[in-house]
Amino acid sequence: MKITKSVILSLVLLTLVAALYRVFPNRPLGFAPQYAMAIFGGAVFIKNKQWAFVLPLLSMFLSDLLYQVLYLKELSTIPGFYTGQWQNYILFALLTVIGFFIKKINVPNVLAASIASPTVYFILSNFVVWAGWQGTRGYNRPKTWDGLMQCYTDALPFYPNSIYATLIFSTVLFGGYYLIKNYWFDKRHQIA
Repeated sequence: MKITKSVILSLVLLTLVAALYRVFPNRPLGFAPQYAMAIFGGAVFIKNKQWAFVLPLLSMFLSDLLYQVLYLKELSTIPGFYTGQWQNYILFALLTVIGFFIKKINVPNVLAASIASPTVYFILSNFVVWAGWQGTRGYNRPKTWDGLMQCYTDALPFYPNSIYATLIFSTVLFGGYYLIKNYWFDKRHQIA
């Protein structure tokens, strides 16, 4: 994809909308567009890999910043910034790498990445929470196999929503990309 001013504007708007959606009150927990944005960026921005990482990470940062403002104003009980948060950013960068493995953008490949992305995040992020590497995390789960399984069980309510969200937002992102690439740009070139 050629990076033009309209593409950059579209990415900025997409990032802002996703950031705002993530802090939307009463949205289902775990239902966020960042997983899909990560694999979309990895799959589409092959030549400009920095854009692949910027898309979901900037969106997360902006929503975390908004969460923090709401938290400081006592309008939310969720802080935007917390100890160990950098680990989430690393995990989302890893999810972008999953998109790099999509060599051909088609339904089976996007479907596989849309299931793999939240699954990898679920496994790794909950392991990190259980390990409690930052001292304040881990929810007092014992550092045993049973403690780890308990941590995964605690997180199970979030997992299905992350799968649904990734499937829906991947459909929107990859479907929109397909339509724009094959119809909008084609018609513009046919007129010219």
